[in-house]
Amino acid sequence: MALSSLTTRISQSGPWRSFFRHGWPDNPLDRSLTMTSNIFFHLHPVKVSRRSLRWSYSFGLGVISAILFGVLIWTGVLLMFYYVPSVERAYPTMKEIQFSVPLGQFTRNMHRWSAHAMVLMVILHMARVFYTGAYKPPREFNWIVGVVLLLLTLGASFTGYLLPWDQLAYWAITVGTNIAGYAPVAGPPAREILLGGSEVGQNALIRFYTLHIAVLPLLITLLVSLHLWRVRKDGGLAANET
Repeated sequence: MALSSLTTRISQSGPWRSFFRHGWPDNPLDRSLTMTSNIFFHLHPVKVSRRSLRWSYSFGLGVISAILFGVLIWTGVLLMFYYVPSVERAYPTMKEIQFSVPLGQFTRNMHRWSAHAMVLMVILHMARVFYTGAYKPPREFNWIVGVVLLLLTLGASFTGYLLPWDQLAYWAITVGTNIAGYAPVAGPPAREILLGGSEVGQNALIRFYTLHIAVLPLLITLLVSLHLWRVRKDGGLAANET
């Protein structure tokens, strides 16, 4: 009784209300308010299925994908301090990063392998969602957001492929954009927009660089935020579907 009285007085005190905006979380209402009003907890649903907490249910693939995206942002910013998006200097600056910049090779390898791993994790995450039926009502909208995120992830990987400006990158982008150009109706305009002309050159390098470091990361960040918000609003992981 003494402990209960103490917690009641604390929860009703001015400083507590000022910081936490709710009472001591010893009832369903205050537990709900604890989740929704806390900056660290508000992304999580108020209640979750016990089954969804098992590691074997989701394998943390969505969380791993988000962590890899954070690693890509961090290592990408570091690489931007040295990389120059110019057909004359792109390859030399890449070699300078590898051999002259402290931890440059390590940073570039982290960026490269994190990109490959993120593509793999996002694909596996989508496969897990499909296998467990988590795309079913009322989560159809979030499934569509996930599909768009997969396409953006592939786009980010594709646009980053040209930046080293070596022979492998040059011809891979040439073949890739030529294949895209054969798409009905939208193919030729899309290819010209990507390349900024009819062939892979300075215009293409600038456009791929801009897409890679600004446009696609911004879109991915916005959609990941929307994706997490919808997971929360839909009650967490869909552990009840089969």
